[in-house]
Amino acid sequence: MRFRHARKAATARGITDLLAADGVDTRDDLHAWLGHQAHRAALRTVEGVGPKSVDYLGNLVGRSQIAVDVHLRAFAADAGVPSLGYERLRTAYEEAATLLGHDKAGLEHAVWRYTRAAG
Repeated sequence: MRFRHARKAATARGITDLLAADGVDTRDDLHAWLGHQAHRAALRTVEGVGPKSVDYLGNLVGRSQIAVDVHLRAFAADAGVPSLGYERLRTAYEEAATLLGHDKAGLEHAVWRYTRAAG
């Protein structure tokens, strides 16, 4: 991994140390580990890890989640959705995915690709 900032390297090290201490060695381990709210909260204690990082890690290991980033915020704003906090906006996207019959992560990726291309 090539990090441009020392802070990102420190965050990666913090995540690695936490996972190693909890015996998380494989993708399947991480998938199961992230299924526990206490573990997700423990990740948030690592400097530089916010809710988006936790949700993004979940997506990397096959947990279908919405990781709200600047692109998803812009799409929501363009659609007339008022400014919402991370959790409320993620819930709105999750509900939209359910109503549309789409996988959460698939909807997130489609919105991300659309706004990235439009921007």
